[in-house]
Amino acid sequence: MISTRLWTPATPSFRCKLHENDSVYHKNIPILSNRTQPDPSYCKAMMNISVRECQQCYMKTISKTSIEHMQPCKDYVFDRTYMRHTLVEEWLMVCDRTVFRLIVSIVYLAGYMVGAIVVGITADKYGRRPIMSICTILIPCTVFIGAIFSQKDIFGFWPSYLIYLTSCFVFACSIHGILVTGFVLATELVGPKYKLLTAIIAQYFFNVDGIVIFVAYFIQEWRRLTITLSIATIPFTFFYFVLPESPRWMISKGYYKQAGELLRKIAKKNKKTFNEESFKELIAEQERNTTNKPVVIGVRSLFKSKIMRNISINLLFQAFVQHLAFYGISSSSIFLGSSLYSSFRISSWATILYVIVLYLLLNRVGRKRSYLIVVFCFAILILLEIPVQNYISKNSEGHRTFIFLMNIILQWFTFSSYTIIYIYTNELFPTEIRNTGMSIHTIVARIGAIAGITSTHSLAQLWIPLPMVLSSILLLMAAFLAQMLPETLDSTLPQTIADTEQMGLTRMCACDYQRTSKQKEQPNNNNDQDFKLRYIIA
Repeated sequence: MISTRLWTPATPSFRCKLHENDSVYHKNIPILSNRTQPDPSYCKAMMNISVRECQQCYMKTISKTSIEHMQPCKDYVFDRTYMRHTLVEEWLMVCDRTVFRLIVSIVYLAGYMVGAIVVGITADKYGRRPIMSICTILIPCTVFIGAIFSQKDIFGFWPSYLIYLTSCFVFACSIHGILVTGFVLATELVGPKYKLLTAIIAQYFFNVDGIVIFVAYFIQEWRRLTITLSIATIPFTFFYFVLPESPRWMISKGYYKQAGELLRKIAKKNKKTFNEESFKELIAEQERNTTNKPVVIGVRSLFKSKIMRNISINLLFQAFVQHLAFYGISSSSIFLGSSLYSSFRISSWATILYVIVLYLLLNRVGRKRSYLIVVFCFAILILLEIPVQNYISKNSEGHRTFIFLMNIILQWFTFSSYTIIYIYTNELFPTEIRNTGMSIHTIVARIGAIAGITSTHSLAQLWIPLPMVLSSILLLMAAFLAQMLPETLDSTLPQTIADTEQMGLTRMCACDYQRTSKQKEQPNNNNDQDFKLRYIIA
């Protein structure tokens, strides 16, 4: 569904419509069109816009006195090679009306950020299951309403546009409840043995929408495509009756009776014996950890103590840098296939191979060491691309082969670093504020994505390799700071902020946190809790 919402405002290539019967877009511009196009030299000298926009949005006319005049286009012809009818074409959101398309993007981004805050906090307060269920209902409803009631020929432009913006905002808010809350719920339902596999599979399905893009190959009209995919999501609205609530969240909030009932049900289904004594010990231990302690909820809890603050800021910086590099490189990447659709398919199927390799790496080497290796190699590879490209003649067979291989390798590094830090963050934030932490992570990551996309073009105008150089420097800084994070391989998901702090930092900041001899003698309550939960659930 994310692909659909981003696909509908996509802008195909276009040019001015020359006459009434001019309706077919050609890559090789006809002679008549070429004569009416403004000269590049004129565009550079007289227009405060790019040459491409000048030639797409303006026509050159010659008066009877042989004087050239420049006038804006009244209508346009769109390239329908990949998309036969888009929202941009229907509402003519090009040239002087580009602001309407920009507003759609801003509203979507605003909705995603508002959803990240609201959904994250409410999921930590009221539970993963109800919030996720509400979002699964809102998504098909808002998408369907946005497609049906945004027809300017029937309702007029402004009512249609406002309805579309509203549905876009609510959709963006809801999608966070599916992506982040669903990811958190999935990892909280399993023990340490399967938490990596669960996280990897969930992360893969974040990218699987590229495979289902083949639907757009057969339905190339935006409204029918949107309605079709919104109908396809209706079965997911019944997940409320299938998915259980997170027992970890129940225990962290003191819902011991409901947690006991759920764990008994899980134990019975797994043909295990429910250990009442272990469950009572687990409750007593949770009460000891929470009694007489001030409860700090929301965003403030991420920065409650020095250690938690250091971990949170470090993770948020990692998210910013990875998304900046990920989207910065993606925005300048080259197709891996002969067409837009084949490029999506190749990229999506390649993700399956990436997932397998990444799973083997994380399962054997660990999160931190894998992350350091991937990020360091990623930074060095970007730097090596600069001199290598200068020594290969452009448009040659060797250059095309090099670009293809570089895209494959860079895709793996971007996907791996992007995935590891997402999994790593989920495993470091405690259950009581995990959804809130992941929401703030998403917001900071989105800001990094915006910075990566918007800065690439402007920095390249100063010096072409500058975006790659800055990305490499930031990645190396991220790798250096990541050494301060604790390893989470084979460890349980922390329940409380104290559990996260107890995991400790590495030697570089050991001076900031030293256990007392009494603390060292005490067993790890978090691991003991997980042993009891694992004993019941497994």
